[in-house]
Amino acid sequence: MGGTKDEEFQHGSSVLSTNYKFADNYDEEFDDDGKPKRSGTVWTASAHIITAIIGSGVLSLAWATAQLGWIGGIGTLVIFSGITLYTSNLLADCYRSPDPVTGKRNPTYMDQVQANLGRSSRIACGLVQYANLSGMVIGYTITASISMVAVHKSNCFHGKGHAANCKFTCNPYMIGLGIFEIFLSQIRNLHKLTWLSTVAAIMSFGYATIGISLAIAKIASGSGGKTTLTGVEVGIDVTGAEKTWKMFRALGDIAFAYSFAQVLVEIQDTLKSTPPENKVMKKANTVGVITTTSFYMMCGCLGYAAFGNSAPGNMLTGFGFYEPFWLVDLANIFIVIHLVGAYQVFAQPVYSKMESLAAEKWPNSTFVKAEYPIKISSRIEFSLNLLRLTGRTIFVILITTLAMAMPFFNDILSLLGSIGFWPLTVYFPVEMYIAQNKIKWRSIKWFVLQLLSLLCLLVSLAAAVGSIQGVGESLRTSKPFQYKV
Repeated sequence: MGGTKDEEFQHGSSVLSTNYKFADNYDEEFDDDGKPKRSGTVWTASAHIITAIIGSGVLSLAWATAQLGWIGGIGTLVIFSGITLYTSNLLADCYRSPDPVTGKRNPTYMDQVQANLGRSSRIACGLVQYANLSGMVIGYTITASISMVAVHKSNCFHGKGHAANCKFTCNPYMIGLGIFEIFLSQIRNLHKLTWLSTVAAIMSFGYATIGISLAIAKIASGSGGKTTLTGVEVGIDVTGAEKTWKMFRALGDIAFAYSFAQVLVEIQDTLKSTPPENKVMKKANTVGVITTTSFYMMCGCLGYAAFGNSAPGNMLTGFGFYEPFWLVDLANIFIVIHLVGAYQVFAQPVYSKMESLAAEKWPNSTFVKAEYPIKISSRIEFSLNLLRLTGRTIFVILITTLAMAMPFFNDILSLLGSIGFWPLTVYFPVEMYIAQNKIKWRSIKWFVLQLLSLLCLLVSLAAAVGSIQGVGESLRTSKPFQYKV
């Protein structure tokens, strides 16, 4: 039956040794939450942050600076960057709870909110976060279609002259973009989109650099616009009421340009455990926000210096630049490629949430769970799921329809910025930090944090009111589904 005692001991030692080896391999391959070992560093996190922040909002910063002037424009950019950096660092400390170094991981924003503030706050956070993500996708659809029209217009102006009546509807371009996004939306999850996200990030630097270069060339030629310390002038450029509304909308545009909190927790979840994730993330936040703010300063200030108080709402599609037409075309093509990728990056969390809810509701449904592999070639295999096909297609059609109904670039950016900035960038990080660190009610630190949150709320409300007024004004001058640029 068995062997000698020595043989049994040797066998037992062998099994024990094997178990130890397995445990060592487990520690090497998996983190403390059972997920594959994370390998992110301060530099990879910084790159993700810069990619997430720099987007189409950068193109509206010249217009925003023109509404606020040199003092208000530069001051607002600095203040927003400071607030964003501070609250991002508060968010970094909430990745683990209850202790920021040794506590349990919270890999998503909603997980962090539930761990620190409870289930009701988690639901409120989810509603704001997913509404904001959906709104961003609408904004990207509008912006991408306007850039496609801008290529058409650029060639029209080049051929017929700058005074030609080159106006085209955005609708065919939005429909074409929607059809293309339906195909891309069948990519299973965010992990499969790394290549698309990388290309999109390169494109964002490309078109922003072209915009800055064209602005510098315009300034160097001596044809820069008139600028003032306080921006557009009452009685000359606008009325007093128009100045107020446009200042509010400019605040929303700048808030939109700094809206990246909805993906910040997921970025931190890529970092390796040592050094502690919160310390590494704070360094990455600093690198990312300072780099981005420097870029924003160049776009806003150089764009304002080039165009003055008549700066267009979008540096590259407002036709402050006509020539060289091929470079303007190239920049707008870069914008379209970037926004095609950004659309999917922001839409994938919405898809994931819808599909996970359906899987919980109908766990045994073939429609929900069955995968049908389709072999395209010997190396490429595509998996089709009926829920993914129908649900994501309906989402893209709905987004495209809403975008066609309200294609107002600056007003939409301002509204998205005002809706997302205060709750996601300020309120939840502040409240979680207070709860995790047990800051005493009515203490000096508590008052300071609440004052910061209140001031940001007021700014968000002002920006929301200004953007809603702007949308209403645009609707009076043009009809939904019949908008031409």
